[in-house]
Amino acid sequence: MNKVVQFGENIEGYNIPVLNEREIRAAAGILFLFMLASLIQVIFVGDYLLVKYAIVVFLSDLMTRVFINPKYSPLLIIGRFIVSKQNPEYVGAPQKKFAWKIGIAISTLMFLHLIVLNSESEIVGLGCLICLAFLFFESAFGICLACKFYSWYYKEKTQYCPGEVCDISLEHEIQKISKVQILIIVGLIVYILLTIYIFNEYFSESPKNLWKKFEVMSHLYEKN
Repeated sequence: MNKVVQFGENIEGYNIPVLNEREIRAAAGILFLFMLASLIQVIFVGDYLLVKYAIVVFLSDLMTRVFINPKYSPLLIIGRFIVSKQNPEYVGAPQKKFAWKIGIAISTLMFLHLIVLNSESEIVGLGCLICLAFLFFESAFGICLACKFYSWYYKEKTQYCPGEVCDISLEHEIQKISKVQILIIVGLIVYILLTIYIFNEYFSESPKNLWKKFEVMSHLYEKN
């Protein structure tokens, strides 16, 4: 029988507790959208209401994962539902616990600043940007940035990383990047810069209502 308070699942064939990386990535994607929307509201509207709720949800969910059990985290449950038809990808629980502790430290600092003291500062802004970076890399690329510090802090090898990046291995042929592909990336950058140089003034114009333009054109046509 599974314990209520525990961290990770004991799966046959794995010598340490593991978690499902797919549901973690799904939960990270949900949090990323929530945090990004709240940050946009702060920057463009000056409204801190949504970001306060985002910080509360973020901190509460991480504390549930670390101090109770990841299987009872509301966001991980939603993530599990979303990816329920996909085969699980197991990842070592210890490095995830370490990463989420870093997240708790950052979100606690933001909670104290923005909610308890109800004050804004560069600390809150920096904390939000760090959390967004962590969430984006996790959800988009399956890269746990905070997990990178685990082996450095504990002086031990990380086990069961997503994509087996913990294990030293040669690149497969399909993973190698050729000189032609590098030139394509350089070409893309040059193309974007040329587009900005040539069309920037035109692109800077505010869009006009399409239907009003049709109305003006039809009135001119009728007059003629």
